[in-house]
Amino acid sequence: MKYLRYLVSCMLVLAFSGCAMMGNKTQTDKRQAVLDMKNEVLSDLYKIKPDVQSQINSAPGYAVFSNANIKLIIASVGGGYGVVHNNQTGQQTYMKMGELGLGLGLGVKDFRAVFVFHNMDTLTRFVEEGWAFGVSADAAAKAGDKGAAVGGEATIDNITIYQLTESGLALQAMIKGTKYWKDSELN
Repeated sequence: MKYLRYLVSCMLVLAFSGCAMMGNKTQTDKRQAVLDMKNEVLSDLYKIKPDVQSQINSAPGYAVFSNANIKLIIASVGGGYGVVHNNQTGQQTYMKMGELGLGLGLGVKDFRAVFVFHNMDTLTRFVEEGWAFGVSADAAAKAGDKGAAVGGEATIDNITIYQLTESGLALQAMIKGTKYWKDSELN
């Protein structure tokens, strides 16, 4: 029972921390913070995989998300924010995300994800419906420039996904569901 209360407390803290991530900034400042995160993540990805830049530039669009999650024995919970960029129109759609998983895991991880949409229907469906479901297995032990992380690249349903671990210590094998939705405050 003690572990259950601890798990629920951690889930609530993480869920509400996503709402407070940017504090009392103005709407314009919050949008700029998301765009700054996007630019930093893309720059980091291009250093690791330079060929991704031409893939992103030639795609109908892409998305960049920042996510933090906690894994406690049999459950995982996470939350974050990001932006979808439509290369054809230049439109930015600001989004939020939340995830819940079941499986074996322990730790905390802060990571970034880049989604490259290979057709317009997939981009539109992601923005309008926003669901993703996945199986995850990874290990990370990283703080700043120190440590190592196993992330990766996957192509699912006309979307190539790149994951970069920012910091954290985690070991997991999870089945998780992730929900992406439009940020009503920033759009």
